[in-house]
Amino acid sequence: MKLLKEKIQQEGIILSESVLKVDSFLNHQIDPDLTVAMGKDFYQHFSKGKKVTKVLTIESSGIAVGLTTALEFGVPLVFARKKKSLTMNNEVFVSKVYSFTKQETNEITVSKKFLSADDHVLIIDDFLANGEAALGLVSIVQQAGASLAGMGIVIEKAFQDGGQKLRNAGFHVYSLAQIIRLDHEKKKIEFREEALV
Repeated sequence: MKLLKEKIQQEGIILSESVLKVDSFLNHQIDPDLTVAMGKDFYQHFSKGKKVTKVLTIESSGIAVGLTTALEFGVPLVFARKKKSLTMNNEVFVSKVYSFTKQETNEITVSKKFLSADDHVLIIDDFLANGEAALGLVSIVQQAGASLAGMGIVIEKAFQDGGQKLRNAGFHVYSLAQIIRLDHEKKKIEFREEALV
């Protein structure tokens, strides 16, 4: 997605060879126009021959783009919580997810009343690196007995093994921007021109 790549080049901050900061438009401050455009792009890609009844993401960075995607499909957005709410009872699906950037494991939960075996779920997330968050969400979908329509990723770090691992497992992964290299020294970001699907 050209608009996203331009935004990453202009505002992305390379913190190391493996960490890219995009908090000015994606996961702290949100660029509304870009977020709407990303939702439209995911819709155009996944609406072809796929049925989607729910969009699923993890709080909090996936919520904005998950919402614009859900709006395009005209379906609810469900987000997995990282902290169990006091109002949630034990009727939840649970999965453990390790965060590479935060160096911690979170237990994510989704209420059983929001996902069922009748659902066709599209997973949306902001980053794909090692694939831990995506696999955690897949586990939730499987626990619900729901069908997985695919995974939409805003930024894939294609130099890490998550995307390949998910594709090798047979999952349909579509990323709006695939980064093949972060050059910390030269402050340069290289993209894969022909994105893998």
